[in-house]
Amino acid sequence: MQLDLGNKIRQLRHRDGRTQEALAEALGVTPQAVSRWEANGSYPDMNLIPSIANYFGVTIDELFGYTNEREQKVDALVKRIMDMKWENNGIDASMDECITLARNALVEFPGNERLMLCLASVLYTAGYSRYGEHHLTDDEGYDVYDAQRHRGYAEWREAIPLYEKVLKTLPSGEERDQAVSELSQLYVNIGESERALALAEAAPDLWGSKQFLRVYACDGKQQAKECSQTLLYAVHSCAALIMNCVCAYKNNMTSAEKLQSIRGAITLFEQVCTDGNYGAHSSFISKLYGMLAVYLWLEGKQDEAFESMDQALAYVREFWKMYENPNAAYTAPLVRLAKPDLPLIVGTGPQYTAESLPEDWPWWTVPEGSQVKAEMQADPRWAEWVARTQE
Repeated sequence: MQLDLGNKIRQLRHRDGRTQEALAEALGVTPQAVSRWEANGSYPDMNLIPSIANYFGVTIDELFGYTNEREQKVDALVKRIMDMKWENNGIDASMDECITLARNALVEFPGNERLMLCLASVLYTAGYSRYGEHHLTDDEGYDVYDAQRHRGYAEWREAIPLYEKVLKTLPSGEERDQAVSELSQLYVNIGESERALALAEAAPDLWGSKQFLRVYACDGKQQAKECSQTLLYAVHSCAALIMNCVCAYKNNMTSAEKLQSIRGAITLFEQVCTDGNYGAHSSFISKLYGMLAVYLWLEGKQDEAFESMDQALAYVREFWKMYENPNAAYTAPLVRLAKPDLPLIVGTGPQYTAESLPEDWPWWTVPEGSQVKAEMQADPRWAEWVARTQE
């Protein structure tokens, strides 16, 4: 317990960005005394314990590591907050209640880095749900974020220092990866790309990522399984990068070039899932076919555009069939050992449904999107397609 006490004091001090001198001054002791506590060379007098706990905004139980019951409660709060957050992904259904829940959780457990991350992530989502992400076209015709507009989002301004604070102490793992990813996106959104690049430079390269390292961390059937999962992860990531390029190039690619690029993204999956069973990736395939329809329409291929929309509908239904089937599995030779739930890790939260397709399409922000949507909605075939999504 005493050993944990010294470590805990050091962790809390780093969490709050405090020096040994600042803590010593607040407690009326010397910096050398604090240094000895943290090195486990000596321990604080018991009458200082309440003051130390109060200084860091934690309970005495937390200071001494009695956290099992508290951790269980924190786990439950994190799950509840994140579940509610995803219910507000894309819409402001109960954003105020979600933010209040996260704030109250931090009042109950002050300084808890997981709950701090929850609040930051909820505020991150609130900015998107309430105001959206907005883009401009630069002088060379490339897509850029409307940083001035985004800097006005109070939610994002509050979220950024929360992310920065938790990243000082948050250990490696999925929660840290989430914090880095969301903070990086906010930096870019508000026009501070150099700070996003600094986060990127601190991360491992592609071959040092968890997915690739897992391939070489085992052998036999387990290695084959890891190869399958990493292959799907890489294909999904490459296809997503293709779509990012289509969006970023904006007017510097023709509609014919964009059409060819999206077909290439679909072909990536076809080369790996050779039997047409895309499993949980069917949701992403659906989006690709939806975007394909945009550029088919612009190329004067109206019939093919509506056929592509039918494909989008078919694949989103395939996704939900897989999702509701506990025995779902990939069947193509290269990926038959992969887990069927991989895109729920790769992707961005809850998936859309067939019924929501008409509203959600075309998903990505492209300059041609609103024009094509208006023209397709004016075509009698649109109403027929919408009716099929509701069946």
